[in-house]
Amino acid sequence: MLIVVSLILVVVAVGFAAVYNSLAKMRNTVRTAWSDIDVYLKRRADLIPALVETTKGYSGFERDTLEAVTRMRSGVADSSLPPGQRAKAVGDLEGRLISILAIAEQYPELKASANFLKLQEELTDTEGLVANARRYYNAAVRDYNTMIHSFPSGLVAALGGFRPAEFFSIEDNAERNAPQIGLG
Repeated sequence: MLIVVSLILVVVAVGFAAVYNSLAKMRNTVRTAWSDIDVYLKRRADLIPALVETTKGYSGFERDTLEAVTRMRSGVADSSLPPGQRAKAVGDLEGRLISILAIAEQYPELKASANFLKLQEELTDTEGLVANARRYYNAAVRDYNTMIHSFPSGLVAALGGFRPAEFFSIEDNAERNAPQIGLG
């Protein structure tokens, strides 16, 4: 009888350890995915001053838009913000960047500038990287949260102090719509 009880305890302990290790691995995947988003947002934030400087020299260019983008850049660069707040800051900045690129259409000499074209291409590439990193992060969060809310791994998660992760999502429904840009 003692051998059977000991064997059951060993199986339970091994099962607990396996689930705990899986949860720890998934939590680290979520953290790594969040770090990847940080890297790409930093890259975008580093491109913004160059884009602003390139466009500043053209008379009449929307100074308010340039100043707003510069202000918003600092909010996006704040890696201490939780995913929900960071997503809002990113959405606001993306809308303003789209405005800069759309307004640039009014300035043929700016549109033809090699510097502006290079920055526009790098920004477009970075936007793709940010979008991919968001999708990967949200997939990692989904898998991790599913495991936390499933049985029996949910019991191990509760005992091990694992908490659900927050998705990187848009909270304001207005941000889901394409921005309206007036060009004249």
